[in-house]
Amino acid sequence: MGRNSVLIDLPALTIRQVAVSEMDNDVYLITVKSSGAQVLIDAADEPSTILRLIDSAKADAAVPTHLDVIVTTHSHWDHIRALKEVAAATGALTVAGAEDVGQIEVTTGVKIDRAVEHGDTVEAPGLSLDVIGLRGHTPGSITLALAQPDQPVHLFTGDSLFPGGVGNTNRDPARFKSLLADVSQRLFEPYDDATWVHPGHGKPTTLGAERPHLSEWAARGW
Repeated sequence: MGRNSVLIDLPALTIRQVAVSEMDNDVYLITVKSSGAQVLIDAADEPSTILRLIDSAKADAAVPTHLDVIVTTHSHWDHIRALKEVAAATGALTVAGAEDVGQIEVTTGVKIDRAVEHGDTVEAPGLSLDVIGLRGHTPGSITLALAQPDQPVHLFTGDSLFPGGVGNTNRDPARFKSLLADVSQRLFEPYDDATWVHPGHGKPTTLGAERPHLSEWAARGW
């Protein structure tokens, strides 16, 4: 049963979040106030809850809202269980990291419309999200960076970065080294301490809260 939608109200857009499934997966919805365009991040489970989330954002724009894009942060089953139903109900473009596209398509039966790589952008009218590849949790895991004028950056990190550490790499030293390196170089180096981190499960954090612990994570190996 989905938990209540949480609203972050920014000058040009809103961010709503709802947790679904027994895994407490976070589903995020960005709505552009001027155009009504929307981007959904991770159609994880409970399609009816996600559709209610989309409907609840009608009040966030002065014009009719419409879901333009569904982005999947990675291929793990708990992040894609509602993808087929939500994509069919909305007709939204489906997007995922290139290295994870094959697994997502096999698991869900959904054709991914666009495969993205590190450095790409995901766009909707009035909105641009930078794609950041974070290799290790899965080969094609991606984070989305939302930057707005005079506002902190918001990072939607899937299962690659959480409060307290990086995502699960199954105690594989090579995968952990890859993920920690990408998180360090592609998130902590370019973005400041005020940057928000919205993970795939649980509560948000900031890069400032997590930065002092990078050496601890490296030492423990997970």
